[in-house]
Amino acid sequence: MAAIANLFIDQGSTFSTSVNVKNDDETAFDLTNHTAAAQVRKSYSSSTATDFTISIADPPSNGQIDCQLSATQTAALEEGRYVYDIEVTSDTGVVTRVIEGIITINPNVTK
Repeated sequence: MAAIANLFIDQGSTFSTSVNVKNDDETAFDLTNHTAAAQVRKSYSSSTATDFTISIADPPSNGQIDCQLSATQTAALEEGRYVYDIEVTSDTGVVTRVIEGIITINPNVTK
């Protein structure tokens, strides 16, 4: 089961976060030979999504995934609540959702 983490993002600002993926026994999830992907959507059934820029930090055996949204991407998101998740895919095609949650977009004044 995926971990749950709710995020707060300031509209129009660059956003970045790092996620440390763990196994059930709290050891680092080895991300060697894995890729990662993450998206933000207004709702689970929304047909449009915003993709995070994702990278797996070195060494991949430490289980760290770095996620970023540009200022342009966050400016395009209307204020309010969104859903997101991060999935990793092994080189054998096994997909695992590692984290999910709600994102709250805080509106900006300076545009």
